[in-house]
Amino acid sequence: MQVQQPPTQRPDSMISALMPTYKRADLAFERGEGSWLQTSDGRRFLDFAAGIATCSIGHAHPMMVEAVSTQAAKVMHVSNLFQIPQAEKLARRLVENSFADSVFFCNSGAEANEGMVKMARRAQMMAGHPERTDIICMDGAFHGRTLAMLSATGNPKYLEGFGEPVKGFLHVPFNDIEAVKAAITPNTAAVMLEPIQGESGIKVASPEYLRALRALCDETGVLLALDEVQCGVGRTGRLFAHEWAGIKPDIVSTAKGLGGGFPIGAILTTETIAKGMTPGTHGTTFGGNPLACAAGNAVLDIILAPGFLDQVCTRAALLDELLDSLVADAPDIFAQRRGLGLLIGLRCVPAVGDVQGAAQNEGLLCVTAGDNVLRLVPPLTVSEEECRKAVAMLVQAVSTLRKNHNNKTVLEPTA
Repeated sequence: MQVQQPPTQRPDSMISALMPTYKRADLAFERGEGSWLQTSDGRRFLDFAAGIATCSIGHAHPMMVEAVSTQAAKVMHVSNLFQIPQAEKLARRLVENSFADSVFFCNSGAEANEGMVKMARRAQMMAGHPERTDIICMDGAFHGRTLAMLSATGNPKYLEGFGEPVKGFLHVPFNDIEAVKAAITPNTAAVMLEPIQGESGIKVASPEYLRALRALCDETGVLLALDEVQCGVGRTGRLFAHEWAGIKPDIVSTAKGLGGGFPIGAILTTETIAKGMTPGTHGTTFGGNPLACAAGNAVLDIILAPGFLDQVCTRAALLDELLDSLVADAPDIFAQRRGLGLLIGLRCVPAVGDVQGAAQNEGLLCVTAGDNVLRLVPPLTVSEEECRKAVAMLVQAVSTLRKNHNNKTVLEPTA
């Protein structure tokens, strides 16, 4: 007998029960396996969206399923009023494999970034500089949807309708060290940036820029705070993206891939900064609970295994080669490939939404980004065959787009 589904909205209401804050595709997935998702009617899609770079080890990975189901059968949440061995283990592993001395767990990237700002300001106060509260951020940033992180992001579109921006955040051009130098004042607490800007179009901070920022921060007493919510946890072929520049930041936020699809965020920092976060200075009800940390430990079991991150680099090199060839063959559709590791952007000539739609019709899930960029962020476990399949689907999408534009040699560019 078929069970009747409840209505999506009340008969006397013009709005859906689920608040319409997203433009959702007309797809509902029933199950996933590895790099693939399947709808209830049996359609399969190759997932190069990965929950917006979150499903780092793919769908239904046996190690994740075992870790989460086993922990859920024991205890899921106890609060931070008690010892949480799973969190202690996860923190210890992150410390052992990074620049950090101490870790704070929370629930999301925005929450991690909020905590990162608090830690930077608190550290300056503890060092005798309570006046140092300003945070220098980058044009094109995206740090989350809380009120403070909207101000750190600085995008007028996201700020509209939410009142005055939170004070203390100023913005300079990305990848411009002279602009940062000019913006530093005696009130500057930290420089905060993403090593790879995801939402604004997969824009990579050059290693030279990151090294110059580290030197400038050392010279001025300003802290270097990196948002690795999207680009961290193996996404670029290193545990954290800043490692490619050979620098050590003062604070790093991360989330997304750390839980492999389960909500968790983290702030990693040095002992100098962490020792100022005494009881009562910060907190979270759900952060670092046994279930979330079981998921995080399962992710680290996989990505810290010998050879895994080398494999990520190998897959990324293959995709770079295949996508460069695609860009060269389809200059009417793709203008440029960007990115690092498995955080890849294709700048489109036609509207990116049209390209995304054509790819989806071929069975490939992608994510749009700013600057008319199509974002490809597959699970880190993606196979060579799946990489080739994804590019083949994009080739078919190019053919469809050309037909839909009456076989024009050059499509009308977007603004």
